[in-house]
Amino acid sequence: MPPVVITWYDGVDNIPAVPDGYGVSDIDPNIPSVAGGKIQPAKLNPGKEIYSKELTFKGGSHGSTLSIIPGEKAKEMEKKLPEVPKSTSSHSANFLLACQGKEKTRSPFEISAPLSQVFCLGVAAQRLNRKIVFDRETKRVTNDAFADAFLTGEPPRKGWEDFYKI
Repeated sequence: MPPVVITWYDGVDNIPAVPDGYGVSDIDPNIPSVAGGKIQPAKLNPGKEIYSKELTFKGGSHGSTLSIIPGEKAKEMEKKLPEVPKSTSSHSANFLLACQGKEKTRSPFEISAPLSQVFCLGVAAQRLNRKIVFDRETKRVTNDAFADAFLTGEPPRKGWEDFYKI
């Protein structure tokens, strides 16, 4: 796939501007609470925006359905979109059922593993407070030696080396 630009926003005081036509920013019911606590509503609740050349999408948690914004554009596209089969299990339940061989996972590791790497890179860039450029072929940060070393971390215990490779 061609390179992409990802802009990472995370935290209370680090939120993106709300895109035109975003609509209501509801709290996604797919986002689990932490220790039974309640998610506090914000101007822009946890979620994502995805920009393509022609469309803008919004969604809540990683397990929620994306929608096209603005709503007028979604209505215009409605008949052109494929029908997505209804699911009988939530995102989390689907993962557990897939582990048991009872369902096929809707978030296969071929997709979720690289996506998790992207999240880790976003956290690293935020923690270092600077832009990092990651080369997926070499699995290295190319513009910052410290950031590259930061991703490597401490060596794993003997016997666990293969499980700590990017």
